[in-house]
Amino acid sequence: MLKSGKMARLALVLGLIIAVMGLIATIGVFAETGDTTAVATEEQITGAVDNTLGLKAVASGLAIGLAACGGGIGMGIAGGRASEGIARQPEAEGKIRTNFMLGLVFIETAIIYALLVVILIIFVL
Repeated sequence: MLKSGKMARLALVLGLIIAVMGLIATIGVFAETGDTTAVATEEQITGAVDNTLGLKAVASGLAIGLAACGGGIGMGIAGGRASEGIARQPEAEGKIRTNFMLGLVFIETAIIYALLVVILIIFVL
C-alpha cells in the first residue's frame, strides 16, 4: 500500500496530466477549417463577430481539468486515511470501508457535475 503522502502526490500528478490533456484537446478549436465556399458567412451578413468559441474551449478544458485534479487529490487523501484507519483498527474495517466508498461516490458526483457544466458551456452559452 502507498502511504497517504505518496498517494496524494500521485493523485495530484494524475489530475495535472488530465488537466493538460483537456487543454490540448481544446487546441483543435483554434485550427482553421479551410472552408472556401462562396456562401456568405454570418459575419459578412450581420457584421458581428462571435469570438467566444476559443474562450469556451479554454474555459471547458480548465474547468474539467481542475475538477478532475481536485477529485483525484480528494480521492487520494481519502484512500490514504481509510488505509491508515483500517491499519490502526482492523476490527472496524467494514464501517471504514463503507464510509470510504460513500465519500468516493460524493467526490465522483462533484466531478460529474463539473462535466455537466462544461457540456452546458460548450453547447448552450
